[in-house]
Amino acid sequence: MDSNSTFTKRIGGYLHKMIPITDAGGKILHYVAKPLMVEFRPRDIMQVIIGSTILALPIAYTEEAWKLGEELPLINVAFLSLLSLTFIALFVFFNFYRFNIRGHRFNYFKRVLATYLISILVVAVLLTIIQRCPWQEDHILAIKRIIIVSFPASMSATISDVVK
Repeated sequence: MDSNSTFTKRIGGYLHKMIPITDAGGKILHYVAKPLMVEFRPRDIMQVIIGSTILALPIAYTEEAWKLGEELPLINVAFLSLLSLTFIALFVFFNFYRFNIRGHRFNYFKRVLATYLISILVVAVLLTIIQRCPWQEDHILAIKRIIIVSFPASMSATISDVVK
């Protein structure tokens, strides 16, 4: 192994990138372990749940969000959902996988989709509890409200997932 080669090692159950520190002659003095956050673990799921709740709570209680669900065309809500997924994908890529995508593509897609779906689930439960998802009368309206509130909720979920 040459003095500039890095490698991956599991320490305490978590992946770390081992970076060699060398002297002027190229002799390895020691290694610095940098956590690789490419695996989506139960701890990350909890962070996404809490993170999505942080912004879902205040927005779910606003009448503006409920009315926006009634007034906004379905195509606009679909674009909002696509925009949310795009923002999550870009943020996750540049914060977790930018230099480590090789061999971790599945974990990347899993993290992006899980973050969005967990955010949607948190919002759906919250809006159902406060009786703002009319599932029996108008399920399309319920879904539109969920997607509208999920946009900021998924953003805060993504941000909270970075905190380690």
